[in-house]
Amino acid sequence: MVYQTLQEGVFVIHALKGYEEHERRIIELFTENNISFEFVTDGDPSCFNDEIINTYFTSDIKTKLSDGVLSCTLNHILTYKKIIDRNLKYAIIFENDPFFLGNFVKDLYKIESEIRNLEKGFIISLENTTLRTPSVWVTKKDKYIYQAKSCRHCGAYIIDRQGAINIMNEIFTNKCNNVIDWWIDDVIRRRIVKVHWVHPPMVEEGSHNGQMNSSISTKPKSYYRQFAWKMQKFYKNYIVRLFPNDYIIR
Repeated sequence: MVYQTLQEGVFVIHALKGYEEHERRIIELFTENNISFEFVTDGDPSCFNDEIINTYFTSDIKTKLSDGVLSCTLNHILTYKKIIDRNLKYAIIFENDPFFLGNFVKDLYKIESEIRNLEKGFIISLENTTLRTPSVWVTKKDKYIYQAKSCRHCGAYIIDRQGAINIMNEIFTNKCNNVIDWWIDDVIRRRIVKVHWVHPPMVEEGSHNGQMNSSISTKPKSYYRQFAWKMQKFYKNYIVRLFPNDYIIR
Protein backbone atom coordinates (compact mmCIF):
# COMPACT_ATOMS: atom_id res chain seq x y z
CA MET A 1 0.00 0.00 0.00
CA VAL A 2 2.70 2.51 1.00
CA TYR A 3 5.03 1.80 -1.93
CA GLN A 4 2.26 2.06 -4.51
CA THR A 5 0.82 5.23 -2.97
CA LEU A 6 4.23 6.92 -2.92
CA GLN A 7 4.62 6.10 -6.61
CA GLU A 8 1.22 7.19 -7.93
CA GLY A 9 -0.90 8.76 -5.22
CA VAL A 10 0.89 11.81 -3.80
CA PHE A 11 -0.58 15.23 -4.60
CA VAL A 12 0.60 18.72 -3.64
CA ILE A 13 -1.87 21.61 -3.60
CA HIS A 14 -0.08 24.50 -5.28
CA ALA A 15 -0.44 27.84 -7.08
CA LEU A 16 0.73 28.63 -10.60
CA LYS A 17 2.49 31.87 -9.66
CA GLY A 18 4.12 33.49 -6.66
CA TYR A 19 5.30 30.39 -4.80
CA GLU A 20 8.43 29.41 -6.68
CA GLU A 21 10.32 28.96 -3.40
CA HIS A 22 7.70 26.48 -2.23
CA GLU A 23 7.90 24.63 -5.54
CA ARG A 24 11.69 24.33 -5.47
CA ARG A 25 11.60 23.13 -1.88
CA ILE A 26 8.92 20.51 -2.59
CA ILE A 27 10.86 19.12 -5.54
CA GLU A 28 14.03 18.88 -3.45
CA LEU A 29 12.32 17.41 -0.35
CA PHE A 30 10.30 14.80 -2.20
CA THR A 31 13.18 13.82 -4.48
CA GLU A 32 15.40 13.26 -1.43
CA ASN A 33 12.74 10.94 -0.01
CA ASN A 34 12.06 9.10 -3.31
CA ILE A 35 8.45 10.30 -3.37
CA SER A 36 6.79 10.71 -6.75
CA PHE A 37 4.21 13.47 -6.72
CA GLU A 38 1.97 15.73 -8.76
CA PHE A 39 1.37 19.44 -8.27
CA VAL A 40 -2.35 20.22 -8.40
CA THR A 41 -2.92 23.66 -9.90
CA ASP A 42 -6.08 23.06 -11.94
CA GLY A 43 -7.99 25.24 -9.46
CA ASP A 44 -5.72 28.27 -9.84
CA PRO A 45 -7.64 31.60 -9.96
CA SER A 46 -6.56 31.99 -13.59
CA CYS A 47 -8.65 28.88 -14.35
CA PHE A 48 -11.82 30.12 -12.62
CA ASN A 49 -15.03 30.20 -14.64
CA ASP A 50 -18.70 30.08 -13.72
CA GLU A 51 -19.08 26.47 -14.75
CA ILE A 52 -16.35 25.09 -12.51
CA ILE A 53 -17.30 27.27 -9.53
CA ASN A 54 -20.99 26.44 -9.83
CA THR A 55 -20.24 22.73 -10.16
CA TYR A 56 -18.55 22.46 -6.77
CA PHE A 57 -19.59 25.46 -4.66
CA THR A 58 -22.65 27.23 -3.31
CA SER A 59 -23.73 30.37 -5.14
CA ASP A 60 -22.41 32.72 -2.42
CA ILE A 61 -18.91 31.23 -2.17
CA LYS A 62 -17.14 34.21 -3.75
CA THR A 63 -18.58 36.50 -1.08
CA LYS A 64 -17.11 34.24 1.61
CA LEU A 65 -13.66 33.33 0.31
CA SER A 66 -10.82 35.24 -1.29
CA ASP A 67 -9.52 33.95 -4.62
CA GLY A 68 -6.51 32.37 -2.90
CA VAL A 69 -8.59 30.49 -0.35
CA LEU A 70 -11.12 29.47 -2.98
CA SER A 71 -8.32 28.21 -5.22
CA CYS A 72 -6.82 26.13 -2.42
CA THR A 73 -10.22 24.61 -1.64
CA LEU A 74 -10.94 23.89 -5.30
CA ASN A 75 -7.57 22.17 -5.71
CA HIS A 76 -8.39 19.82 -2.84
CA ILE A 77 -11.73 19.00 -4.45
CA LEU A 78 -10.16 18.42 -7.86
CA THR A 79 -7.66 16.10 -6.18
CA TYR A 80 -10.51 13.97 -4.84
CA LYS A 81 -11.80 13.76 -8.40
CA LYS A 82 -8.38 12.61 -9.63
CA ILE A 83 -8.30 9.89 -6.97
CA ILE A 84 -11.65 8.55 -8.16
CA ASP A 85 -10.92 8.89 -11.87
CA ARG A 86 -7.59 7.06 -11.51
CA ASN A 87 -9.08 4.37 -9.27
CA LEU A 88 -6.46 4.94 -6.56
CA LYS A 89 -6.97 2.97 -3.35
CA TYR A 90 -5.22 5.63 -1.25
CA ALA A 91 -3.69 9.04 -1.73
CA ILE A 92 -1.62 11.46 0.32
CA ILE A 93 -2.48 15.14 -0.07
CA PHE A 94 -0.13 17.92 0.99
CA GLU A 95 -0.39 21.66 0.83
CA ASN A 96 2.80 23.19 -0.53
CA ASP A 97 4.69 23.86 2.69
CA PRO A 98 5.24 20.52 4.50
CA PHE A 99 8.07 19.91 6.96
CA PHE A 100 8.65 16.26 7.84
CA LEU A 101 8.98 15.69 11.58
CA GLY A 102 10.93 12.46 11.18
CA ASN A 103 11.63 9.88 8.51
CA PHE A 104 8.35 10.30 6.64
CA VAL A 105 8.54 7.21 4.46
CA LYS A 106 9.70 4.96 7.30
CA ASP A 107 6.90 6.30 9.50
CA LEU A 108 4.35 5.52 6.78
CA TYR A 109 5.41 1.89 6.79
CA LYS A 110 4.95 1.87 10.58
CA ILE A 111 1.28 2.75 10.24
CA GLU A 112 0.56 0.68 7.12
CA SER A 113 -1.02 -2.27 8.91
CA GLU A 114 -3.29 0.00 10.94
CA ILE A 115 -4.41 1.79 7.78
CA ARG A 116 -5.35 -1.51 6.13
CA ASN A 117 -7.59 -2.38 9.07
CA LEU A 118 -9.61 0.85 9.00
CA GLU A 119 -13.22 0.88 7.82
CA LYS A 120 -13.36 2.38 4.33
CA GLY A 121 -14.31 6.03 3.93
CA PHE A 122 -11.68 7.86 5.94
CA ILE A 123 -9.19 10.69 6.23
CA ILE A 124 -6.03 10.32 8.31
CA SER A 125 -4.56 13.59 9.56
CA LEU A 126 -0.76 13.48 9.47
CA GLU A 127 -0.09 17.03 10.67
CA ASN A 128 0.14 19.04 13.87
CA THR A 129 -1.31 22.34 12.60
CA THR A 130 -3.73 22.90 15.48
CA LEU A 131 -1.23 21.47 17.99
CA ARG A 132 -3.98 19.19 19.24
CA THR A 133 -2.81 15.70 20.13
CA PRO A 134 -4.32 12.73 21.98
CA SER A 135 -3.89 12.82 25.74
CA VAL A 136 -1.37 10.46 27.32
CA TRP A 137 -4.41 8.79 28.87
CA VAL A 138 -5.59 7.41 25.51
CA THR A 139 -2.40 6.70 23.57
CA LYS A 140 -1.03 3.16 23.59
CA LYS A 141 2.35 1.62 22.90
CA ASP A 142 2.81 0.60 19.24
CA LYS A 143 -0.49 2.21 18.23
CA TYR A 144 -0.29 5.23 15.93
CA ILE A 145 -3.78 5.90 14.56
CA TYR A 146 -6.68 7.19 16.67
CA GLN A 147 -10.21 7.99 15.52
CA ALA A 148 -10.96 11.64 16.27
CA LYS A 149 -13.96 13.94 16.41
CA SER A 150 -12.59 16.60 14.08
CA CYS A 151 -9.83 17.27 11.56
CA ARG A 152 -6.54 19.07 12.23
CA HIS A 153 -6.81 21.16 9.03
CA CYS A 154 -5.93 19.88 5.56
CA GLY A 155 -2.20 20.47 5.30
CA ALA A 156 -1.22 16.79 5.11
CA TYR A 157 -3.53 13.79 5.12
CA ILE A 158 -4.19 10.34 3.73
CA ILE A 159 -7.55 9.68 2.13
CA ASP A 160 -8.88 6.43 0.73
CA ARG A 161 -10.90 6.05 -2.46
CA GLN A 162 -14.18 5.60 -0.59
CA GLY A 163 -13.51 8.74 1.41
CA ALA A 164 -13.01 10.67 -1.82
CA ILE A 165 -16.22 9.19 -3.27
CA ASN A 166 -18.21 10.10 -0.15
CA ILE A 167 -16.92 13.68 -0.24
CA MET A 168 -17.61 14.15 -3.94
CA ASN A 169 -21.12 12.75 -3.55
CA GLU A 170 -21.71 15.31 -0.82
CA ILE A 171 -20.41 18.11 -3.05
CA PHE A 172 -22.64 17.13 -5.95
CA THR A 173 -25.62 16.95 -3.58
CA ASN A 174 -25.13 20.01 -1.38
CA LYS A 175 -22.02 21.85 -2.70
CA CYS A 176 -19.04 23.12 -0.71
CA ASN A 177 -19.83 26.31 1.20
CA ASN A 178 -16.59 27.12 3.02
CA VAL A 179 -12.80 26.90 3.10
CA ILE A 180 -11.66 23.29 2.85
CA ASP A 181 -10.53 22.95 6.48
CA TRP A 182 -13.86 24.07 7.96
CA TRP A 183 -15.96 22.33 5.35
CA ILE A 184 -14.19 19.00 5.92
CA ASP A 185 -14.81 19.38 9.65
CA ASP A 186 -18.53 19.78 8.91
CA VAL A 187 -18.42 16.70 6.66
CA ILE A 188 -16.82 14.75 9.51
CA ARG A 189 -19.43 15.91 12.03
CA ARG A 190 -22.16 14.71 9.67
CA ARG A 191 -20.41 11.32 9.42
CA ILE A 192 -19.87 11.45 5.70
CA VAL A 193 -16.26 10.41 6.35
CA LYS A 194 -14.40 9.38 9.46
CA VAL A 195 -11.22 11.11 10.55
CA HIS A 196 -8.24 9.61 12.33
CA TRP A 197 -5.14 11.30 13.75
CA VAL A 198 -1.64 9.92 13.50
CA HIS A 199 0.26 10.25 16.74
CA PRO A 200 2.99 11.36 16.91
CA PRO A 201 2.29 13.73 14.00
CA MET A 202 4.47 13.25 10.94
CA VAL A 203 4.20 16.67 9.28
CA GLU A 204 3.93 20.33 10.15
CA GLU A 205 3.17 23.24 7.83
CA GLY A 206 5.76 25.91 7.19
CA SER A 207 3.05 28.55 7.13
CA HIS A 208 2.25 27.67 10.76
CA ASN A 209 5.73 27.07 12.16
CA GLY A 210 6.87 30.44 10.81
CA GLN A 211 9.38 29.11 8.30
CA MET A 212 7.40 29.87 5.13
CA ASN A 213 4.79 32.24 3.77
CA SER A 214 1.38 30.87 2.90
CA SER A 215 -0.73 31.25 -0.22
CA ILE A 216 -3.82 31.88 1.95
CA SER A 217 -2.39 33.48 5.11
CA THR A 218 -1.35 37.08 5.67
CA LYS A 219 1.24 36.05 8.22
CA PRO A 220 4.79 36.14 6.76
CA LYS A 221 7.63 33.88 7.82
CA SER A 222 9.58 35.29 10.75
CA TYR A 223 11.92 34.29 13.57
CA TYR A 224 9.37 35.50 16.08
CA ARG A 225 6.70 33.16 14.70
CA GLN A 226 9.20 30.28 14.69
CA PHE A 227 10.04 30.90 18.35
CA ALA A 228 6.37 31.28 19.34
CA TRP A 229 5.48 28.05 17.52
CA LYS A 230 8.21 26.11 19.30
CA MET A 231 7.05 27.40 22.70
CA GLN A 232 3.42 26.49 21.95
CA LYS A 233 4.44 23.07 20.67
CA PHE A 234 6.47 22.33 23.78
CA TYR A 235 3.65 23.44 26.08
CA LYS A 236 0.94 21.47 24.29
CA ASN A 237 3.03 18.33 23.68
CA TYR A 238 4.56 18.04 27.13
CA ILE A 239 2.15 19.83 29.49
CA VAL A 240 -1.34 19.87 28.01
CA ARG A 241 -1.15 16.19 26.99
CA LEU A 242 -0.80 15.21 30.64
CA PHE A 243 -4.45 16.09 31.15
CA PRO A 244 -7.49 14.27 29.69
CA ASN A 245 -9.12 15.74 26.58
CA ASP A 246 -12.05 14.77 24.37
CA TYR A 247 -10.40 14.87 20.94
CA ILE A 248 -10.38 11.11 20.48
CA ILE A 249 -13.33 8.72 20.10
CA ARG A 250 -12.76 5.82 22.48
